[in-house]
Amino acid sequence: MNTIQRFLFKDLNIRGQHLKINQAWQELIKDRGYPCVLKKLLGELTILSIMLANGMKHTGKITLQVQGQGPVNLLVVEVTHELKLRGVAKTNQKITQQITADQLLGNGKILVTLENTQTDTLFQSYVERTESSLIESFENFFSQSEQLPTKLWIASDELSLSGVMIQKLPDSNSIDPDGWNRITSLTTTITNEELCNLESKELLHRLFHEEVLEIFESLKIKYHCPQDKKKIENMILALGEEEAKKILEEQGEIVIHNDICNFHLRFTKEDITRIFKKINIANICTCPKSL
Repeated sequence: MNTIQRFLFKDLNIRGQHLKINQAWQELIKDRGYPCVLKKLLGELTILSIMLANGMKHTGKITLQVQGQGPVNLLVVEVTHELKLRGVAKTNQKITQQITADQLLGNGKILVTLENTQTDTLFQSYVERTESSLIESFENFFSQSEQLPTKLWIASDELSLSGVMIQKLPDSNSIDPDGWNRITSLTTTITNEELCNLESKELLHRLFHEEVLEIFESLKIKYHCPQDKKKIENMILALGEEEAKKILEEQGEIVIHNDICNFHLRFTKEDITRIFKKINIANICTCPKSL
């Protein structure tokens, strides 16, 4: 159930995506303690990130980030071209269930970052926010940035996220002037229960059984947050041995918390000695011999 499915109305020049994730979503929010209203907002951003990443034509990743001065001061979701997912929400005050998404984010701005690792380049653009929802904001974003009219339907329950996106491709009107309105109307009949409970093929058949629909191979979505201890050790090396020992004296250990992956790594005096011992030995071995 952690999959995304592309489909195409060949006779109408309209394309779409349907995704449903449960395990990957549960891993992302595990032990976070997010209230329901915040999980819904993070879930929407997660679905949008996956749909964007599924359209990448090169290696890299998509990052959607919202920063603001509301109760939620940071929302970030990253998805690679391989559909490996991670994300986090950070708050600066207690959140009540009565608060709206717009109030949660305050004046927060949505930043889309596309990283191309093949060319080592970044492309960034802001998504203009609407007061009603992130969904409407991204419908406008897709329609303006890609010049493709876009509609989105998203639903979530306690265990899963699901969504459908359709896009009107160029020359669609010349093929069937009523095609876009008809497909939009059919998709609007979808219920949250159907979105959350039905697999792609069953859902698409129920909605579009009278249309000519090509369904492509589904792709797997995975939560990916490895504990890269070597990377953390390099961060400690960058601190310098003197500073690392100073922290040890004050706190008894060095604790590194990875916010986006929600784990702690603890380093004792023995760990710090081992880390810097390797560097000291390397320096001794590479010293030039005296003449």
